[in-house]
Amino acid sequence: MTGFNSRHRSLGGAGSKGARRLRSAAMVLLLLGWCSVSFAAHEGQPAPAIQAELFDGSMFNLADDKGKVVIVNMWATWCAPCREEMPALDAYYRQHRDQGLVLIALSMDDPRDEAKVREVTKAYSFPVGLAHGTYLNGYGRIWRLPLTFVVDRRGILRKDQWYGDPGLDARLLEQTVTPLLRAP
Repeated sequence: MTGFNSRHRSLGGAGSKGARRLRSAAMVLLLLGWCSVSFAAHEGQPAPAIQAELFDGSMFNLADDKGKVVIVNMWATWCAPCREEMPALDAYYRQHRDQGLVLIALSMDDPRDEAKVREVTKAYSFPVGLAHGTYLNGYGRIWRLPLTFVVDRRGILRKDQWYGDPGLDARLLEQTVTPLLRAP
């Protein structure tokens, strides 16, 4: 008769090879998650580089916009909260772009859905591109949407929406971005 311990091990008990592999895999996933957060940008520090090709054919390079306040909005067509905040972003951009505000929206949609992204954003005045192929190292793995970063005129990351409420509205834009536009 087979004892409990031998049957327990053969089914993947705590001491089995399968259980050790499962624990190892879990540890690797935990470390990868930790690394994506630990290597992400931090508020109050210089903003990591961003380079993106936009739908109008131009290249966006965060370093080229030193001296301006930059909002980088990560979104997707399938993300209802993302689409809800876009009118507020567009209204704010229209109101403040002459004061040195730059806003780009980078869609996390699959490149095969570019036509849909273009359709959704055709009424907006800010530049749009796909995040696919965009250089975003230093911002961590983008897994939560919407996600917005705000960089001040000196190139310092001032708002990292990884932390706190992910949504944006006119009040939050006024509270967060307007003081940066007033600063030299």
